Amino acid sequence: MANHKSAIKRIRQSEARKLRNRYYAKTMRNAVRKLRAMTDKEGAAEAFNKVSAMLDKLAQRSIISKNKAANLKSKLAQHVNKLNAA
Repeated sequence: MANHKSAIKRIRQSEARKLRNRYYAKTMRNAVRKLRAMTDKEGAAEAFNKVSAMLDKLAQRSIISKNKAANLKSKLAQHVNKLNAA
C-alpha cells in the first residue's frame, strides 16, 4: 500500500482514468461492430463518418494507438465501399 499522499492520489487518478478509458474503448468496439453489421450503404456511410471521428479522437487521446485507429478506419472504409447501393 502507498505511504505518501501523492502516491495515494496517483492510485485514485489512475483508477479513474482506467475506468474512463475502458468505457471509451468498449463504446468504440460496439460502434465498430454495429457498422460492420450494416448492409445499407447510405446508413453505413453516415455511421462511418461518426465512427471515424471517434477513432481519431481516441487515438489523439492515446486510448488506442494511432496505428490501430488507421487500421480500423481502413477496414471499415473497405466494408462501406463493398456494400451495394440498395
